[in-house]
Amino acid sequence: MKQKLNLDTWNRKEHFLFFKQMEEPFFGITTTIDCTKAYANSKALGISFFTYYLHKTLIAVNAIEAFRYRIIENEIYIFDKIDASATILREDKTFGFSLIEYAEDLNEFAAITKKEIARIKTTTGLFTREFDSNLIHFSVLPWINFTSYSHARSFSFPDSCPKISFGKMMDENGKKTMSMSVHVHHGLMDGYHVGELVNLFQELMEA
Repeated sequence: MKQKLNLDTWNRKEHFLFFKQMEEPFFGITTTIDCTKAYANSKALGISFFTYYLHKTLIAVNAIEAFRYRIIENEIYIFDKIDASATILREDKTFGFSLIEYAEDLNEFAAITKKEIARIKTTTGLFTREFDSNLIHFSVLPWINFTSYSHARSFSFPDSCPKISFGKMMDENGKKTMSMSVHVHHGLMDGYHVGELVNLFQELMEA
């Protein structure tokens, strides 16, 4: 479900009209997340760490309204729920775009994630199902402790989905960290909102 945002009463109308005309309206940041407690929690619960922090990511995304905005035919819509399209690696080292639906309950979400990963691994190609706009694009580079990040993008293709990526988990004296990249459409949000997301996600990882 989604509802149209009234641009005429939105305090960011001018910002939206300014940034949406740019060839590259996305901006991004890279930061470091402390995942020491989250990693221990995932192991104690018997849930994969990937599933655990993907769930925390979606909790944060769904909690912040700006991350539920999408541009459809030059109008802004607010979705009730945001899911994830995560890149899933196959045995032959290709990947496919998944559709992992968000569920508040972690165990239910883990079951959904496990089923979708298994499905992707039995398919070929990139697009193995249809997608709506109520997504974040989610990816992981577990081989690289990156300090910056960019995405392949077609400027002519209408895209306003946030892109969130994580790097290799590092362990130094028992403290576990990983790099996190967030890219968003500047017509829909600003650095303040990205800061909200990162701070909330860190809080969730330490809960």
